[in-house]
Amino acid sequence: MNTILPLLSSLISFALAVFVLNRYRAGKRPHSLLWGIGSIFYGIGGFCEFYNGAFGWNPLVFRLWYLFGAILVAAWLGQGTVYLLAKPRLANSLMIVLLLGSLFAFFKVFTAQLDPSLMAGGGHTGSELSGKAILTDGVRVLTPFFNLYGTITLVGGAGYSAYIFWRKRILLHRTVGNILIAVGATLPAFGGFFSRLQVPGALYLGEFLGIILLFLGFLRATTEMPETAPA
Repeated sequence: MNTILPLLSSLISFALAVFVLNRYRAGKRPHSLLWGIGSIFYGIGGFCEFYNGAFGWNPLVFRLWYLFGAILVAAWLGQGTVYLLAKPRLANSLMIVLLLGSLFAFFKVFTAQLDPSLMAGGGHTGSELSGKAILTDGVRVLTPFFNLYGTITLVGGAGYSAYIFWRKRILLHRTVGNILIAVGATLPAFGGFFSRLQVPGALYLGEFLGIILLFLGFLRATTEMPETAPA
């Protein structure tokens, strides 16, 4: 489970990135670009977890996992939803803040001091290691800010969109798609929570089910279907 599920999560994430970036290439809409980048970050995080299960953690793999898998992925996916729902001026302003914050996170993660004794052994998930392995102050505090922003924008935006389509009784396939996106976005967080409670495989299962629901949600929400006009 410590190798297969993360590897499958990574492969599905990269497949989703290809799907979404092809839509960006066709339409040049910024939300598709941001969702594609976020999906790549999801895939990098999953690959790092696969590497951990197969070969054990090392400093570079841990830094890549912590930056892309623990800090950035939710915020960049959520920023895609901001571009879809918000006015361009607000979306662009938040994008500048996210870019600056991401650069700062990159600097902090790759200059942080790590505990080498924890890097040498396997059997730990990144979520379990993150509370122990980083010795430099001010790194772990970044994660809640990025994840809170990502949760509010991605889950909140998907829930809001689902409600609007349902209330107007139009494009109901997008209602279903947005519900799947909202649920899928929350599953990795639940997996990380139970992983910290020492539930075996919870993080990897949450990430695997999460990316499946995200992919199905994006497919459902973006596939054109015939609609019957309301009476």
